[in-house]
Amino acid sequence: MIFSGDIFDDIFNKLSNRLRMDAKNSKLSVLIRKPITVSPSTTLLKTREVLLEHKIKRVIVVDKKKPLGVITEKDIAKKIYQLGTKPIGSVKAEHFKPKKLFTLTKDHSVQDCAKMMKKHRISLVIILNKDKTLGGIVTETDLVGIFLTKESFPLKVSKIMKRDLITAAPSDPILHIESLLIRYGISRVIVKRNQRPIGIITFRDFVPAKIPQWIAESADPKEVKEYKFKKGLEEIHSNQMSYLFPFHATDIMSSNPITVDEDEDVKLAITLMIKHDISGLPVVRKSKLVGIITKSDIVNVLAG
Repeated sequence: MIFSGDIFDDIFNKLSNRLRMDAKNSKLSVLIRKPITVSPSTTLLKTREVLLEHKIKRVIVVDKKKPLGVITEKDIAKKIYQLGTKPIGSVKAEHFKPKKLFTLTKDHSVQDCAKMMKKHRISLVIILNKDKTLGGIVTETDLVGIFLTKESFPLKVSKIMKRDLITAAPSDPILHIESLLIRYGISRVIVKRNQRPIGIITFRDFVPAKIPQWIAESADPKEVKEYKFKKGLEEIHSNQMSYLFPFHATDIMSSNPITVDEDEDVKLAITLMIKHDISGLPVVRKSKLVGIITKSDIVNVLAG
């Protein structure tokens, strides 16, 4: 039997949608993971150590087995940004601004979870037991993993990538880059030179233990003063992080970022993200930056 092009495309799309629904209809019970937790009395410094020790992006604040909140790398960067003259050692988990907790049960579906993540622009859903105690978590990484294993038909990166980018130059001050992350509510800034991606900076790079001690010891007071009064940098920075003013994107960025071509299949992008423990990839065309693809873009496909 010979099919016309239109008929073949129709069959292809129906099969693709059916298999995608298999992924969407999977129960969250197959994805639930045990999270790393801290108590309300845990200090900011200890919370930071936990994140770095376990190489994770968030911890759950728990009291009597019930989840009270979530603290992320971004929250720690913002808190340090806002400290002013307050001693960093005095800040505890309970002092972080409470966030609304987005919860489901193990009986909800992958699509339910994806829709919640898409609607609220979150990367974590807390799974509750029947008695409202913490049952586990499901993250964007868990959802893209099920996309990788259950989605059988090709989907090009160019179909779901974002083309609007916030980028930086190698010489931009790192506190300017931090302000971009906070102002635009984004998780990463791509550093480019001659339209080619040469580095990436995320909030993880602003967790204090990532800043080498030699930076604090080598800062020239005159340079600090010069950067301190540059337009766009807030005076509040001068208290806790003044030693950072003389330093630029190239001092903390992750160099030679992993990239993916716009014509590649999304599964390759997922594989690269999981393999290298990253949440987004610069998308290139003939080595030139044209966009970015993140785990959120893949979750949006599952949300349907």
